Amino acid sequence: MKGALLVAGTHSDAGKSLVTAGICRWLRRQGASVAPFKAQNMALNSVVARGGFEIGRAQAMQAAAAGVEPEVAMNPILIKPSGERHSQVVVMGRPYADVDARTYQELKDELRPIVAGALADLRARYDVVICEGAGSPAEINLRAADLTNMGLARAAGLPVLLVGDIDRGGVFASLLGTIAALAPDDQRHIAGFVINKFRGSHAILAPGLEQITALTGRPVFGVLPFVEQLSIDAEDSLAIEAPRADVAGSSGTLDVAVVRLRWMSNFTDLDALAREPGVRVRFTRSAQDVARADLVVVPGTKATVEDLGRLRADGLDRALQARAAAGHPILGICGGYQLLGDAIVDEVESRAGAVAGLGVLPVTTAFAPDKVLRTVAGYSDLLASPVGGYEIRHGRPELHGGGALLTVADGTPEGCAVGGTLGTSWHGLLEHDEARRALLRWVAARRAIDFAPAPGVRFAAERERQLDVLGDLIGAHLDTSRLCALIERGVPSDLPDLLLERALC
Repeated sequence: MKGALLVAGTHSDAGKSLVTAGICRWLRRQGASVAPFKAQNMALNSVVARGGFEIGRAQAMQAAAAGVEPEVAMNPILIKPSGERHSQVVVMGRPYADVDARTYQELKDELRPIVAGALADLRARYDVVICEGAGSPAEINLRAADLTNMGLARAAGLPVLLVGDIDRGGVFASLLGTIAALAPDDQRHIAGFVINKFRGSHAILAPGLEQITALTGRPVFGVLPFVEQLSIDAEDSLAIEAPRADVAGSSGTLDVAVVRLRWMSNFTDLDALAREPGVRVRFTRSAQDVARADLVVVPGTKATVEDLGRLRADGLDRALQARAAAGHPILGICGGYQLLGDAIVDEVESRAGAVAGLGVLPVTTAFAPDKVLRTVAGYSDLLASPVGGYEIRHGRPELHGGGALLTVADGTPEGCAVGGTLGTSWHGLLEHDEARRALLRWVAARRAIDFAPAPGVRFAAERERQLDVLGDLIGAHLDTSRLCALIERGVPSDLPDLLLERALC
């Protein structure tokens, strides 16, 4: 099998990331070499790929589904919001420009050949490339300069599957309206539909499937059922809106409160904790939650100074300072670590210059124009455990007191530990099973809680199991024969145009 396909959605968080991952896993099982691709990703969750390049976390997850190592060609453009009106544009894994929405549109002509080259490179090396769109293809105000939806489909000759989330309601109107809003030449690339998150009677749904096919001349490739507690690396903070079921442990429950920052990045660092039996993880902006939790995590942020100001405005600065003074466990990660320190000097992101931090760790962070991008490993004496992770940061924290949280493999100290407050620049630390369990034991001891981590939880194995569930869903609920034919044959030649006035009659 040779070919490519674009998975688009009627809106953000319709499920296109998971459908893309599921198709990648299913194709891998069929013996195809397959790679994911997202031309332009706006996300604050990212990872370091091979060679020290930054890409969206969703593409790394999709690469895992495909059984290949993530690489920068899979996500050539990553947009990381760094405030209300500005974003950092990462091109081929490196910072490229800081822009507002308008100036980014002006960049697109110079970015278009980069996107085309990355996709062509993947298609030359893999049997199949499954591309993921962004937002909705019917964002008609952005169509003229589009790089990742119908602009990509037209430029690369890609057939498009359109995913709609029935759990939100109005799925048939969303599917029909998306096509009707497109120009005829764009419409001809929309080859069919996938309905996501269905729960209910198929007999009741069936007339709608028949009617949407009759109205558009396009088939429904399948209906994917709603699956409880399906948790795959999220692309953005929409994923934490949904309530998470608590998992009761036999030896008590350990409560983890994650401070919900406005520009929170890499909150997927907490996914591994949420998978531990007996550990409840919740995102909050409540000072009361900060006071009473067993562990408070201050996560990464792409706008450290701005989020620090918001903490102060909400009184969360005093709650964190009181917690630190009492010796109750706090873990700051990357930007969260930086704002726990004494001072931040930022002439890069916020350009605010010298700003006082929360003062609970003896650390001063200076921001540098170049970004640290690397995978790391080492050992933590405090946790008595090997540790590992990756770094994505402009900030350079320097200790002037306390002790290091860990030691890098080359002997360099990293992070800071004072009483019950810990800080580290490393993302992914909690995905290492031994280190995560050691941290939980340390928290339980400081809180005098009768809690012991379950010894059998292996986060990497759990992530693989979840990816297998996605592959199973594709195999069981999509017309895979039709899917393969679409990938191999490309854009169908017999798709009708859908005129808006006709669709509304």
